[in-house]
Amino acid sequence: MFKLVVFISLVACALGSTIPEGLLPQLDGRIVGGEETTISEFPYQLSMMNRGSHSCGASLLTPRYALTAAHCVSGASASNLKIRAGSSSRSSGGTVVQVERVKAHPLYKSSTMMYDVAILKLESALPLGPDISTIELVKESPAEGTRAVVSGWGTKSSGALTIPTVLRFVSVKIVSREVCGSKSYSYGSDIKATMICAQASGKDACQGDSGGPLAVDAGQAGIVSWGYGCAAKNYPGVYTDVAAVRPWIIETILQL
Repeated sequence: MFKLVVFISLVACALGSTIPEGLLPQLDGRIVGGEETTISEFPYQLSMMNRGSHSCGASLLTPRYALTAAHCVSGASASNLKIRAGSSSRSSGGTVVQVERVKAHPLYKSSTMMYDVAILKLESALPLGPDISTIELVKESPAEGTRAVVSGWGTKSSGALTIPTVLRFVSVKIVSREVCGSKSYSYGSDIKATMICAQASGKDACQGDSGGPLAVDAGQAGIVSWGYGCAAKNYPGVYTDVAAVRPWIIETILQL
């Protein structure tokens, strides 16, 4: 079903910026057609590192809890995961904290990408400031056409073998679940109840952006999840709909 798809994932990379073999996601996730930015513009943006290298994006919900995609932590041990916060670079600077516990949504399925959401509990609270701050979760899915921004360190084009060192962002517009799954686009029944889409001509998230935040004025509306290619015609980027999984996120933070 997901042939030629690439997760919008912040894929782990070494200092040489080459995507390590075995860490390529199944679906494309990158910042295509975007611009370089600084962490002070997106202080909630985190880099999740697996065994010391950037693996996925994440966002800060409280000083000690972060949000990412379930596919980003599939098969991963908390002992191998760390979070870098407060840095525009995915490989240096900021504050690095060990992940203590990982909890993916129990209904997540890689075959359908439903419930692609996970919570990271950090060993210690991050120090909040101009370059590190939390983001609110939206209570309702944003309306069709709402302006949104997605940020991350993903590749600049579909299939690229390197990812940027410096944080980038792109502006897109929300495509509602109903419209994204309609005949207006080509996904059809692949768009499920826990998903929302976003797109702009020549712009998208890409490989290396997975797990990162899709934000609107009110807060975080989506989690970079999957898509067919990057900025491909008729295939918007697909995100986990934060409003649909918000109750589970809150409950998990209280219990984890």
